[in-house]
Amino acid sequence: MEFTHFNESGKAKMVEVGDKDNTKRVAIAKGTIKMSSKTLKMITKGKMKKGDVLSVAQVAGIMGSKKTSEIIPMCHNIFITGADIKFQIDEENDAVHIEAEVKTIGKTGVEMEALSAVTITALTIYDMCKAVDKDMFIENIRLVKKTGGKSGDYIRKGEK
Repeated sequence: MEFTHFNESGKAKMVEVGDKDNTKRVAIAKGTIKMSSKTLKMITKGKMKKGDVLSVAQVAGIMGSKKTSEIIPMCHNIFITGADIKFQIDEENDAVHIEAEVKTIGKTGVEMEALSAVTITALTIYDMCKAVDKDMFIENIRLVKKTGGKSGDYIRKGEK
């Protein structure tokens, strides 16, 4: 297996993608933030002092997807053609499940952008709720699907 992010001297480099074809690319990532039942109820009833937690987190996640190349050193600055964040409230497990879908038409994929979107969304939820629940935790952030590009499609086993 060849490591593409190192030059002939073994130093970090950004991969050249200029000769690659533009293709439609989509990536979906998921993650979860767990919390107390009290915190989850406050979120769903709109009782957090900082405002509408999920609306703010949704916008933050989209913004996070667009800023990925600024915080991950070897990521290319790409044109995102679409980004969406969805939530599933899980009262049984006192959790919010997050799904981010990011799209582009370009020379490189949007997996990192989808993963960043989930992460920033979860961190925003944490930030907005930490005054009432410092025991929250973020877990299981993962790429679940990607389409497009030379390497083809990927679907994580066991995912819907």
